[in-house]
Amino acid sequence: MSVGSGTVSFQTVRETNLGVVLRTVRELAPCSRAAVASATGLNKTTVSSLVADLMARGLVRETGRASQPRVGRPGVLLALDDSSIAAIGLEVNVDYLAVVAVDLLQRELVSRHVPFDARSAGAEACVRHIARTLGDTMADPALSGRTVVGVSVAVPALIDSPSGTVTHAPNLGWRNVPLRDRLSELLHEAGVRGVPVQVDNDANLGAVAEYRVGSFAGTADLAYLTGEIGIGAGLLAGGELLRGASGFAGEVGHLSVLPDGPECACGRRGCLETLAGIGAILREAVPDRIPDHPLSGDDVAALVEAAVERAGSGDAAAVGALERAGTWLGRGLAALINVTNPDLVVLGGYFVPMGPWLLPNCRAEAVASAFAPDAGGCRVELSSLGLSAAARGGATAMIHSLDAGLLPLPGPRDTEGPVASPAPDTA
Repeated sequence: MSVGSGTVSFQTVRETNLGVVLRTVRELAPCSRAAVASATGLNKTTVSSLVADLMARGLVRETGRASQPRVGRPGVLLALDDSSIAAIGLEVNVDYLAVVAVDLLQRELVSRHVPFDARSAGAEACVRHIARTLGDTMADPALSGRTVVGVSVAVPALIDSPSGTVTHAPNLGWRNVPLRDRLSELLHEAGVRGVPVQVDNDANLGAVAEYRVGSFAGTADLAYLTGEIGIGAGLLAGGELLRGASGFAGEVGHLSVLPDGPECACGRRGCLETLAGIGAILREAVPDRIPDHPLSGDDVAALVEAAVERAGSGDAAAVGALERAGTWLGRGLAALINVTNPDLVVLGGYFVPMGPWLLPNCRAEAVASAFAPDAGGCRVELSSLGLSAAARGGATAMIHSLDAGLLPLPGPRDTEGPVASPAPDTA
């Protein structure tokens, strides 16, 4: 083995071991170095060196001495340093951008909801708006002194995850948009350099958020349904995303549930989202309020509020529209349940405020139409994460990637402001 290859090998092993120790501290904290050594199988000298390195990077801190009596000197306890880094998730939807930044403990630091007509803007203008929004977020005082370790962008689309390309987003009108590379270029031009950018499907990241930080955290087999103009599903099996061979799994919004039904944005007819998507619901619930032009972000939010208000007052048209949508949604879920057998389906987005009228028919139809008795025990519940679920999932996914060694660890801490981790422009 050459000296050069030996050096690379040593550095690779050390980076791997840093990740192992970081994950172990997350799982055991507060814990001593001896406990980390015992859990990882690394010797105590190596663990002490790795802990010192993680402390210099602002990822681990000492919290005091153990109170339990033991032979010898009391151990100094370790925990994750929640003051050092930030990860940012941003969701693009037809009518808004949502941004969430979290710390190393996956606790929310910043949350923003930005009305934005992404569909009318077009891909290039939208990417530029995303870059400006990310820049504004990084400048937020809540991120002062933190290293930004990565940015995740969620899009309601078919995504080629390895390249970060939006292959097809029918509700946005995008095809083959190299979102990751273009966004990295714009951030670089704005002086934000070395921040890894990842792009994923919005439903996938919504599912990640529910699994990691939602009200049903820890449910390893679940499906998350976006409640937007389109309907997508993020699927978790054993705690891992079910992506499919080409990364396109979960497109339940394009299940054909009514032959010769309404035409869908994808060009087909009778897709689930033409009957149970938010646009379809609003056209029936508040027909007198629908404008002649395509719905903007402000339009959708105002119309959802109006539909819920009318349903709450007992308006027959609004109640009927929501109940019918719940039935169609239940039929779509039955197909999903038959194929994936989740423990839980979580309805997100605008489905949440409409939940009181959607859920009864949705649950009943899922049970009636699924093959397994009682839908295989699958529950259907509402998300507690609101319109920020995919953004929150993207941010927590970046923290998980850091733990798993899929992102470079930040270098020694810089306290001058939010800075980039020393990494390539893309990941």
